[in-house]
Amino acid sequence: MNRQPRTLLTLLLIAAIGGTAYLLWRDLKAPPEGAATRVADAAPTRGGRLTVTMRAEPRSFNRIVSGAALTDVYTHLAHGRLVRINRATQALEPWLAESWETAADGRRFTLRLREGLTWSDGAPFSADDVMFSARAAFDEQAGSVIAASLRVDGQPLVFSAPDARTVVVEFPAPFGPGLRLLDLLPILPRHKLEAALDAGTFAQAWTPATPPADLVGMGPFQVTRYEPGQRLVLGRNPRYWRKAEDGTPLPYLDEVILEIVPDQSAELLRLQAGTSDMPQQALRPEDIATLQPLADQGKVSLIELGVTPDPDVFFFNLRERYWAKDGRRDWIRRTELRQALSHAVDREAMAESLFLGAAVPIWGPVTPGNREWFSPNVPRYPHDVERARTLLAGIGLENRDADEWLEDAAGNEARFTLLTFRTSQIMERQAGVLRDAARAVGIAIDVVPIEPNALIDRMLRGDFESILFNYASSDLDPALSKDFWLSSGAAHIWNMSQAKPATPWEAEIDTLMRQQSAATDPAERRRLFADVQRIFGEQVPALYFVAPRLYMGVSGRTINTTPSVLRPQLLWAADTLAVTP
Repeated sequence: MNRQPRTLLTLLLIAAIGGTAYLLWRDLKAPPEGAATRVADAAPTRGGRLTVTMRAEPRSFNRIVSGAALTDVYTHLAHGRLVRINRATQALEPWLAESWETAADGRRFTLRLREGLTWSDGAPFSADDVMFSARAAFDEQAGSVIAASLRVDGQPLVFSAPDARTVVVEFPAPFGPGLRLLDLLPILPRHKLEAALDAGTFAQAWTPATPPADLVGMGPFQVTRYEPGQRLVLGRNPRYWRKAEDGTPLPYLDEVILEIVPDQSAELLRLQAGTSDMPQQALRPEDIATLQPLADQGKVSLIELGVTPDPDVFFFNLRERYWAKDGRRDWIRRTELRQALSHAVDREAMAESLFLGAAVPIWGPVTPGNREWFSPNVPRYPHDVERARTLLAGIGLENRDADEWLEDAAGNEARFTLLTFRTSQIMERQAGVLRDAARAVGIAIDVVPIEPNALIDRMLRGDFESILFNYASSDLDPALSKDFWLSSGAAHIWNMSQAKPATPWEAEIDTLMRQQSAATDPAERRRLFADVQRIFGEQVPALYFVAPRLYMGVSGRTINTTPSVLRPQLLWAADTLAVTP
């Protein structure tokens, strides 16, 4: 970290005496917003294993049909893309494609594949694999979660292969980010998965029960062993194509072990004891204080990344079909309810109490950590209990009896259930803050922490009332997160995959996002996206409260890290990670 050494007592005092002391310390010592610092690295050498803890088991090893966090991490370790967005610099880099040419109209790209590449099982890689991956991504029966994001102006990209080393990609309309879009498409092996695609079973292919030998990729590592409930072990892919600048074959590591440790405190204990090298996710605020003595001894390194671009989000189920069976609570999908809850939460207090001041209040999904696209001019909902009560009264919620809860005109109590991750202590605490804030204005929230995979299943099925959740962006450019913004998107979390926009404001955002994606002038793209953020803030389909500063903790033997504010913050560049002998 780029900070003077501090004792445990210092950080605990900062937490105890509140905002003024912390703000003074932050202003004096903290690096600029969004800055990232690197661990001082020794020269990397080949060999050794890295042990990483994660809090959930894999649901699938097929990134085209699963957006789960562990699936995404696995994909970074075991697969390749035609082009890659460098998560640290945000630059577009050649990857499986060594070069490309752009036509004059900016819509046709001719990519030249690297020569002599093979899959981890020795099968030759060719343009046929790219064509297969594109077909799977757009196949309606395949269950793709990336299809919506790979469309431009509502139409899919068109892939062709003039020969075994050439791929031509045609965009159906102008697209501002250009080839950055292809970072979303993992290239999967045709020879292993085409039969499943043809049989209509692609969505069930590559489950945790799949033999490791069938999990073929072109990334730096390959699965060698999976022990359910315990660990996923990946060994070096000897056929990986990349080399370091000095000619050393990559990856440096022999092995990456992903240990399944559902409890965050247990993760921290493993890092302290030296039995793991890093948790895959960022540290909790209190973990910084706990690890500082070990950092002072050189046993642990702390890496400050900046403000997260991926804050936690609270949202209701706004699917009409879900609530049609419950005509008693028509108020639960009202915008005023969401606005009232936004007023009820004291964001400054949440930042201080839960994040020890190491967080900033926010009012939308785009945080100051995304400097290029953040708009400060979104509607804000300052902490105002009386304003919240007025909004609730406006939709018929009043205290009609002697208890503390509001009721609607039919006498139904203003109450709903909130699901969140059992394995995330910080999210459970946020849920508690939200519950208490709602109680102050007469709304009852029943918080139910459940296992991550169970929560994701409920969310995808639309079987929930509300959720406190977190998801990861793959890129900071909003045109590459259209599955969130577009009403048809698979990550449009409050009402996924709509056949047509359910509301006029969602239709307006759809139009603006298509215009924003098509624009090539950066200033025009920023203006259009500021409008999107404004409409989102007015309608508040999802509520955001604070964006924490991110810190990663790694063992003192972990070197050659390339941090990013985007997840996975360190494993996105796993081929260059190393450990000291």
